[in-house]
Amino acid sequence: MRSKAPSLQLLRSSVLILIWVTLLICGGALAHHESKTQKIELLYQDQSVVKLGENRYQDHCAGCHGWNLEGQVNWHKRDQDGYLPAPPHDETGHTWHHPDKLLFEMTKYGIQVLAGGDYKTRMPAYEGTLSDDDIVAVLSYIKSQWPDKVIQIHNEQINQ
Repeated sequence: MRSKAPSLQLLRSSVLILIWVTLLICGGALAHHESKTQKIELLYQDQSVVKLGENRYQDHCAGCHGWNLEGQVNWHKRDQDGYLPAPPHDETGHTWHHPDKLLFEMTKYGIQVLAGGDYKTRMPAYEGTLSDDDIVAVLSYIKSQWPDKVIQIHNEQINQ
C-alpha cells in the first residue's frame, strides 16, 4: 500500500502542473489574440501624443530610420548579408502604404512574426520595450509628418 501512495501523489502533481501550464499558455494566447484584435487608431492630430511619439522615435527608431524619417541609403536593396536597410518613414518610403493596425503589429511583434521566421531583418520587436500607447504615439508622430495628401490617401484608401 505504501508504494501506491507516492504514485497517486505523483499523478495528482502531474495533473496540477499540466492544468497550470495549459492555463498559462491559454492566457498568453488570449492576451496576444486580444491585442491583435483591438482597434488601432493613430492620433496624429493630438499634439501631446505626437510629442510623446517624437521623443520615443528619437530614443528608439531614429538611429536606424533617421532623425528626419529619411531612412538609410539604398533602403530598397539588400546588403551583402541579405538584410534590407531601414526604410524611410516619410512620404518617400512605403510606411504609409500599410494600415495602422499592420504598422502597430509590425512594430510590436516584429516583422518576422508577420513575414515568417526566416525573414532577414534587423528591426527588433518592441513588445516589452515600448507600451502599446508608446507604439501608437511613435506611429502617430510618423504619420503627422506626412503631407496632407498622403494622410488623406492613408485614411481613405489604406485604412479601409
